Amino acid sequence: MCYTVHSDRCKTMIQIPVALYAGPLGDTHLPALRERKPVAFSPVVQRIPLLQVHGNVTYDGYYQSNSDTPYLEKDIYQHTLTTNLDITVKNQYPVHLAFSTSKGNSMLFRNLTGINLRYSNRDFKQLLLDKARSWDVGKLKQLREVDSLKARMDVDWAKIERLKGWFTAPRQKQRMVEAREHDYNLRYQDSLAFDGLGLKKPTFTRPFMKLPDKKEIVSAGRDSAVALLREEFAQKQKELDSLQKLYTGLEKLYNKKRAALGSKKASLLEAIKNSKNDEEMLTSLASMNLPDSILPPGYKLLLSMKSLGIGRTMVDYSELTAKNISITGVQAEFNPSWYVAFATGAVDYRFRDYVLNANRPKQYLNIIRLGAGQKEGNNVIVSFYTGKKQVYNYNTNTNAQAPDNKIMGISVEGRWQINRNNYLVGEVAKSSLPYYARAASHQSLGGSMTQMGQRSNEAFSVSGFSYVPRTATRFTGMYKLMGPDFQSFSLYSSGSQQVAWLVKAEQPLFRKQLTITGSVKRNAFNNIFDSTGYSSKTIFKSIQATFRRRNWPVLSLGYYPSSQLMKLAEDKFMENMFYTLVGTASHNYACKGISMNTMLSATRFYNRQTDSSFVYFNSSNLQFTQTLFLKSLTLSGGATLSANLDYALYGADGNAQYRINSWLEVGAGIVYNYQTVYANKQIGYSGNTRLNVPKVGEFVLMADKGFVPGVNKQLVPNKTGRLTYTKIF
Repeated sequence: MCYTVHSDRCKTMIQIPVALYAGPLGDTHLPALRERKPVAFSPVVQRIPLLQVHGNVTYDGYYQSNSDTPYLEKDIYQHTLTTNLDITVKNQYPVHLAFSTSKGNSMLFRNLTGINLRYSNRDFKQLLLDKARSWDVGKLKQLREVDSLKARMDVDWAKIERLKGWFTAPRQKQRMVEAREHDYNLRYQDSLAFDGLGLKKPTFTRPFMKLPDKKEIVSAGRDSAVALLREEFAQKQKELDSLQKLYTGLEKLYNKKRAALGSKKASLLEAIKNSKNDEEMLTSLASMNLPDSILPPGYKLLLSMKSLGIGRTMVDYSELTAKNISITGVQAEFNPSWYVAFATGAVDYRFRDYVLNANRPKQYLNIIRLGAGQKEGNNVIVSFYTGKKQVYNYNTNTNAQAPDNKIMGISVEGRWQINRNNYLVGEVAKSSLPYYARAASHQSLGGSMTQMGQRSNEAFSVSGFSYVPRTATRFTGMYKLMGPDFQSFSLYSSGSQQVAWLVKAEQPLFRKQLTITGSVKRNAFNNIFDSTGYSSKTIFKSIQATFRRRNWPVLSLGYYPSSQLMKLAEDKFMENMFYTLVGTASHNYACKGISMNTMLSATRFYNRQTDSSFVYFNSSNLQFTQTLFLKSLTLSGGATLSANLDYALYGADGNAQYRINSWLEVGAGIVYNYQTVYANKQIGYSGNTRLNVPKVGEFVLMADKGFVPGVNKQLVPNKTGRLTYTKIF
């Protein structure tokens, strides 16, 4: 069988075939469409993998033909392989695995290899925060009652709508009209059986509408069909009022429970983001009765564990014990309502001396800390440390014999959280005496530490932080006094009394568009190149201002000390300090539909030739760079000027970077240098390419011929090359 219907074209008819199926009474002549019942599918249970791993692998190969002054090395290469993996166990427990190895032929840089497996409750909090933000409250067991209320409300609402439809249906109006006609007919039948001519009175009952007859009305105590119909209407209205009242009560209860669940989610986010410390967070989370999908088993222990590191890991505990020390070993820090931390391992290197490829005595660290209170709040912590530490820099004297470098010490540290924006930290410590003092007094390591009459091996420090919300001002201060015989893993110098202090302030202005930071410090760092008994009294000052406003250039101006490391002889080094003034202006904007960036930078070194081998001593430097972003093509060019009392160096460069497609990019550049007095003209070049191979990774190749300062105040050619491979997964 076919139906003919209009198509989408004017005055055109098309035929649609319709299959014939047996109707409900077996009539095969009735057309009907087959009813397709939905197929019931079993719910798919999402499998949670044991491990989820995301991270990256990077290889970097670097070559340099000449090193910069004051080091003289040629044909330097270095290979570095790193990988960082973020691992989540059962979608509940985050850990971080890092591996790095670096190898080269430079006599300055050490070959380093390290691996670290680390857990931090900061990562665990972030995981909880992500789950809380994507919390689908409709899947929780606690919502079964709410879902049941919603289902009951849906059923009652359908009944209410059906009753309302019954009242407003045209059929009810027709029934009322027919009832009135019926009553009118009955009244005439009762009063006049025949008319004046002796004929029977006609009736007006409609054949398709069955109304109650007279016997039914009388038996019901009513005398009309209208009354009976109105009674039916009243009964339906009573039923409707009852359903509406019940629905209103269910709606209030439903909204109340939904609001409670919404507040629970808000409370969860508030507890994770704004709790003062981990103890307060644990109390809040324990009272919420959250499911395992949000809080996994053992969450209390994981939140109490500040950090856990195995392999190459950092120890950063206090000013007078161990601060910013890298070890190869184990460190852990717990802080429920009490505090305990420990670390043990071989001291590897510090951030300030990893460049020195010199033989050193083996060093190791053992430290344990016990206390009460929260680390971020009020607390008292006792620390005991021991091990071997290179306190004496005998590298400054190659004829010196390596001394006995065993040390031991104890400290008591306290933190007072005055309020949310202010706190103070104080610490006192006492260590063992140096080996020569112990030998003179015939004392053991522990005996020299516990001798109460000895004061030269004591130290104390105090630091504080303050934030003024009204002006958004931040203050930081620190003061340390260390006796001449005090020894710790945070201090290299020994043999003279050391005083260090720091005052720093940060002030935003003009609705946080301008930020000014200033500091004044004395000996606020430990210089490993200072000889034993050296005490620095130099006061360093620094100030920096940054201005940021929308659609305006970003302006920055800073005046701060800089450092230069010099090699005097084999295993002998010296570090010079001098001030540097730096100003930059950078602006991103569009001109005639082209995105651009303009940057201007000025630098001034306040050093002298007598205290530095830097070729550009006491020099002024200007640099201008202009960049244009033309869809797949990026063009940049610039000019530089470096001038001192002896000569000036002018430079100009240009570079083009073209993105061929999403997986291939190439670039090339040229540079020109002109040095006055010597009339030295030099041209350099550079080239690079980026290749992104799907499922393999990204390769970046760079080659450059530039110039570095050499002897006789002239520039010498320097060729560099770099190959980098990166895979992100």
